[in-house]
Amino acid sequence: MESVDAVVVGAGVVGLACARALARAGREVLILERERDFGTGISSRNSEVIHAGLYYPPGSLKARLCVAGREALYRFCGDHRVDCARLGKLVVAVTAAQEPALAALRARAAVNGVVGLAWLDRGEVAALEPHLDVYAALHSPDTGIVDSRALMRALLGDAEAAGAVLALDCRVVAGAVRPDGIAIRVAGGNGAETELRARVLVNAAGLDAAAVAGAIAGVPASAVPRLWYARGQYFSHTGRVPFQRLIYPLPEPGGLGIHLTLDLAGEGRFGPDVSWVEAPDHRVDADAAPRFAAAIRRWWPDLDAARLVPAYAGVRPKLVGPGMGESDFRIDGPAVHGVPGLVNLFGIESPGLTACLAIGDWVVGPGCLGV
Repeated sequence: MESVDAVVVGAGVVGLACARALARAGREVLILERERDFGTGISSRNSEVIHAGLYYPPGSLKARLCVAGREALYRFCGDHRVDCARLGKLVVAVTAAQEPALAALRARAAVNGVVGLAWLDRGEVAALEPHLDVYAALHSPDTGIVDSRALMRALLGDAEAAGAVLALDCRVVAGAVRPDGIAIRVAGGNGAETELRARVLVNAAGLDAAAVAGAIAGVPASAVPRLWYARGQYFSHTGRVPFQRLIYPLPEPGGLGIHLTLDLAGEGRFGPDVSWVEAPDHRVDADAAPRFAAAIRRWWPDLDAARLVPAYAGVRPKLVGPGMGESDFRIDGPAVHGVPGLVNLFGIESPGLTACLAIGDWVVGPGCLGV
């Protein structure tokens, strides 16, 4: 059995950020990724938005790590020449009846430490975005977008510069807690299996995080939660959209509503919607276009629905199911489950991209591994 100091399972944006933090803290790090490239899972199927921290319950890990991670991410992108843009966004109240919900969102954001928000009336909104037809809006100037692939490449580069090694096409199939560490069995793409013993194991496997934790004998079953899967579809808009900022409706159960995001080339896409699925499903239903158009026309009445084309779908691993309210990130270290050296990351959905660097710091910090 080969020994390694630290293993990170999963080479998405969060796994790479954790590997970087561990390697920079002086640990020998091996990153295991079951696919043939890094960042092909959840990290490749999102809105690429840098969130300001408006939405999350005060005091939650989502709120704390989003606010801390946002500025860390902007600094990292500047230092590593990763393309990003602090475009700002408008969260809109379409009618007067939605004004109290928008005010409540502003109050929550203030408690979370989000600064710079501005309340805009109909005329002020029209001055910024003439094609919007809404009652009021909340302007978040620190919301932005990022090239997520370039971000992951930079995180991996930093990790490798500090000594980390990425192993692709490697899937964790079983494991066991032992007195001298955590033993795992890893299957390669050619069917061959290797046994490793790690003093530290960070489970950042995203959609597979619960399965990986459940495959390690000695991890209490009570410490492995059920995950629900929320599929979100996106539609692209052919031709330019007449907006300079991201446009969001008020949040809905399970997500942030069908919103407009822009990529770094200025092209627009709409989504995601929310549907609950039994297993990860990345299909896009072209017949959903009329439903998307109806939602978008509530705030952009001039949308030409013929310009909506299916783009892609993502699946979020959620710790709550339909009608069960809000959930937080779970970053479960030894204090939670009693297994030395093990960290399980469960329910890392939005704002995981924004918070990735802060999540990495949390994992290696005194509240978790204490590296």
